[in-house]
Amino acid sequence: MKFATLDTGADGTLLIVSRDLTRAARAVAAPTLQAALEAWEKVEPALRREAEAVETGAAETITVDPLALAAVLPRGYQFLDASAFLAHNHILARAWGFEPRGEAEPPLMYQGLSDRFYAPHVPVPFRGFDDEVDFEAEFGVITDKVPLGVSAAEALQYARLLIIINDWSLRAFGPGEMRGGFGFLHAKPPSTLSAFAVTPDELGADWHDERIQLPLGVSLNGALFGQPLGGAMHFGFGELIAHAARTRSLCAGTVIGSGTVSNHDADKVGSACIAERRALDAIAGRDLTPYLKVDDLVELTCRNAEGQAIFGELRQSVVRHP
Repeated sequence: MKFATLDTGADGTLLIVSRDLTRAARAVAAPTLQAALEAWEKVEPALRREAEAVETGAAETITVDPLALAAVLPRGYQFLDASAFLAHNHILARAWGFEPRGEAEPPLMYQGLSDRFYAPHVPVPFRGFDDEVDFEAEFGVITDKVPLGVSAAEALQYARLLIIINDWSLRAFGPGEMRGGFGFLHAKPPSTLSAFAVTPDELGADWHDERIQLPLGVSLNGALFGQPLGGAMHFGFGELIAHAARTRSLCAGTVIGSGTVSNHDADKVGSACIAERRALDAIAGRDLTPYLKVDDLVELTCRNAEGQAIFGELRQSVVRHP
């Protein structure tokens, strides 16, 4: 199944979307995505019947207007963002001279803002560009209710939907907040979620080993910035869900991000954030790539072998907060 949220208010209206993302019907079984997730076992069969009706033409549908869509989950109870690609850490460690994380160490994860998620087509406001504004292209899952202490082997069954995320960052604040040892606050403004979320079965063979086995394409001002592969995650999503639920249960609608998608051959496939590109610049002895400036345009998309943008396109300019 594929879902979107029509921008009709705080939590929007749940749409069931055709596989080619062109047609949609208002969901009957649940009014919003959050409501569907909270009653997933009860409503999933009905949602699947509705999705089949959309696909076969048996349902009354509307044409999908991407500009009328909110983030697929406009606001949620919890956003937990990981750093699941060790390549990203190792590239930065090599450039800036700190100790890289070992393969046996547990995942890194912080709790970010979830009271709002930006729609994938709206300009994103920042108070000022001396804060070193950066994008971070990520894959993510939205979970069902997850029991406390779930094992990594059992945790993946609670990953109901897959998405892509732009986890915006203010790099000027990151080092100081990390040294403080109490987590991010100023370094992490609201994130952007894709307009479309899909159940894992929609990806077919592109979803296995707890990972989305596709590249995440990133462009800056129309030029390709990187297209690293999602399959290079050191920790799979089952491991991330289990890590998040180690000492607490998770509510339905918890968003868990992969962290910046990164490959060890980033010098060839490119990067999913400017900070990593700057680290590669430092290693190569080049001038450092600048952080974002007013009106820069950032685009994210994940395409399958047929060229379909599975989660739609995130296409956003960055602007100065009025």
